[in-house]
Amino acid sequence: MKHLKFFIFLCILTFTVSCGQQKKYIQYKVKKGETISVIAANLSMKKKDLLRLNPDVVSEPRTNSFIVVPEKKLNNYKNKIKERPKDISDAELTEDEIIDEKVKLLEELKEKFVVYEVKKGDTFYSFKKKFNVTRGELLILNPELVEGLKVGQILKIKEIPVGVVSDEIFYNDYLQPETTLKIALLLPFRTDKYNNDTIAAQQIFSKNATLVNIATDFFMGAEIAVDSLRTKGIDIELNVFDTGARRADGIRRIISEKDLGSNHAIIGPLYSEEVQMVANNVSVPVIFPVYSSSQSNFSSANIIKTSPEKSVFREELERYIKEKFGSGNIIIVSDTKFKNIQTSRLLKSSLEFEDSIYNVNILTPDKGYIEKSRFLEVLKPNTKNWVILATDNNVIVADAINSLISLPEETTARVLTFDKAAVYDKIDNRKLAQVGFTYVSEEFIDENSLYSSVFREQYLKKNKALPSFYATKGFDVTYDIIVRLASGNDLKTTFKQGVSSRIETKFDYRASNTENRGLFIVQYNEDLTLTKLK
Repeated sequence: MKHLKFFIFLCILTFTVSCGQQKKYIQYKVKKGETISVIAANLSMKKKDLLRLNPDVVSEPRTNSFIVVPEKKLNNYKNKIKERPKDISDAELTEDEIIDEKVKLLEELKEKFVVYEVKKGDTFYSFKKKFNVTRGELLILNPELVEGLKVGQILKIKEIPVGVVSDEIFYNDYLQPETTLKIALLLPFRTDKYNNDTIAAQQIFSKNATLVNIATDFFMGAEIAVDSLRTKGIDIELNVFDTGARRADGIRRIISEKDLGSNHAIIGPLYSEEVQMVANNVSVPVIFPVYSSSQSNFSSANIIKTSPEKSVFREELERYIKEKFGSGNIIIVSDTKFKNIQTSRLLKSSLEFEDSIYNVNILTPDKGYIEKSRFLEVLKPNTKNWVILATDNNVIVADAINSLISLPEETTARVLTFDKAAVYDKIDNRKLAQVGFTYVSEEFIDENSLYSSVFREQYLKKNKALPSFYATKGFDVTYDIIVRLASGNDLKTTFKQGVSSRIETKFDYRASNTENRGLFIVQYNEDLTLTKLK
């Protein structure tokens, strides 16, 4: 069947090529120091067109990796290099070549420094306010500033610390000078004793307030984000509203009495039905900051979903397996639920289409569990075996892990799943590490990164506690939305321009201007640490 599919595909491909109307594309090996911008400039292409040909390139490509480029443009570039004399001086460069050289220089600087192009009205005082750098610090990095600031100058603002991931940060976090933003934050604090539903921070965090809930934790993280961006020169008016208990009249009262539409963006509410209600009454972006199984039913185009749909998790794992598996043996473990059986069959069919994956089996429970002997029947010795758990059934998952950690020495297996659900919290981490447990996640935090350590330090100093999951989520969502708005573009325009990574969340709206599809592939190591594979 697989060969028949391949033959049909080959026929279609042959017909397409024979038409002579399609552009020809070829693989290009990335050289050291080259970025997407540099390659696009060399090929006389727009960066967005090159990214469109390479949708999997979410950050800059690695040296010696391959990307797809138009063959004609690559040949033109090679011919230009051959024709150009080796000892040509800058004075003899064409205007296009001068632009290319400037682009290359700029991209090289961005690898080591935060850079900024001087604009009309910029002063050393504005740099101090925006970037927290002094005139003396700027002079050390940019000696030419002894002659003063000049419009169009490219300045090195500060070095990028070693270990900080900078190539995924959206738009280099460019902030338009003198930006003023108004942001509404709608959360269910349920502080009914306050007469005014615009809550002051000191009221929320009084001795009588409860800190151990999602709303307050999210707010505390959001407040750190706002404070941080204010120090960079953004004038932010943050209006916080208490939506009260679920299905109460709190949200209706806020909609009728408060001018929510005057905000540049609204973050919240936390309940899906309330988000839809708010979105129906305003035209500004409404940011849904958490995941809900009901979010797929949102109908308003101004709702921004910050958590990926669960179907995207499966797609991401499937994509990873096809990219990394190579050849070997795959076993899909399912339960007897119709939805999971259907998912497993679709996954099997998709994987079998890959020529290198020659064997895919589905195991389902008999009398509620899967005996170890059934695994031994399909696992192959001295062969790569990957086991995909397509179920969150406690018994099936536990039995599968226990069976796979006690295999004969010549038979090994790696376990993967779409989403690390609560069932895996009941499994000993040492067992997960033994099977190289790999899963798709919407969050990954590098405890050693500068960004995460600075955030923890700021949060601890302000709130006398370490940030929870929802506190970090509050920071990530709020920071990312405000930075995008402060770039000078509307929110959905920024979504098309790149991926951003914050403390523990990746935001990738390129495939849809309303849905985040940013996910990580994470693996357990033998020492119980976690590694981000993708």
